[in-house]
Amino acid sequence: MEYEQLIKLIETVSKSSLTNFQLEEEGFKISMKKSVQGQVVMQTASVPVSPEKREEELPEGNVVKAPLVGTFYASSSPEAEPFVKVGDTVKKGQVLGIIEAMKLMNEIESEYDGVVESILIENESLVEYGQPLFVIRS
Repeated sequence: MEYEQLIKLIETVSKSSLTNFQLEEEGFKISMKKSVQGQVVMQTASVPVSPEKREEELPEGNVVKAPLVGTFYASSSPEAEPFVKVGDTVKKGQVLGIIEAMKLMNEIESEYDGVVESILIENESLVEYGQPLFVIRS
């Protein structure tokens, strides 16, 4: 998508009554949400690689995958520290992050005891069902 097309799209969504808009095209995804004050917040992401391809590139360890589609949050609020960082020791059942889906906050708990080897997702990123989120080394 060209820069001018992107600007025109943002302006069009800003002027409309839409509160949420998503577009997938040629290897990327654009997601726009209009806040209560009417500001447009845009998030872009590459279209995810197939789960089989992702798993080939993962560090060794136990993989915690997204149980649902939504927006990933690394902490309970924007001001709070992340639930976990690379190198942290975690216990089975410990909260690793949150996925917001349809205005519901769903805690993502560790399925394993171990050390956080890798965090595969950035805060406020869109996630798909089954997408690897964390690698936990036993």
